[in-house]
Amino acid sequence: MSDYESVYQLWQNTSGVGLRSIDDSREGIERFVRRNPRTNFVAEEDGRIIGAVLSGHDGRRGNIYHLCVDGSHRRRGIGRQLVDKVIEAMKDEKITALSLVCFTDNETGNNFWSKLGWIKRPDLISYRLYLNE
Repeated sequence: MSDYESVYQLWQNTSGVGLRSIDDSREGIERFVRRNPRTNFVAEEDGRIIGAVLSGHDGRRGNIYHLCVDGSHRRRGIGRQLVDKVIEAMKDEKITALSLVCFTDNETGNNFWSKLGWIKRPDLISYRLYLNE
């Protein structure tokens, strides 16, 4: 949680990242990290956070929620390294499948996930019900 402000700023400055005021607030992320203490990672360079991934699981399936790399540090393998850390952590937690949501208009994100071999699921429709505004 000591990295929260820097990570939140990275999320805000990365196009294609959808943030919610409650879920992504300090309190919301603190609650999430308490439930998933070993599946979230940051990448640093010269004491500055240049990448971060938020991921967790429910005991059966894992999800990646936010993966961001500062635009000036992309194409150096940082995103792949963060994903590899998540995969390793999820395997340690005995999780056998990972999912993520990427906005359809997030061309950079969709290209990234495709290049890593993630499979687009055309058989699913995503539904959501917000319990707060």
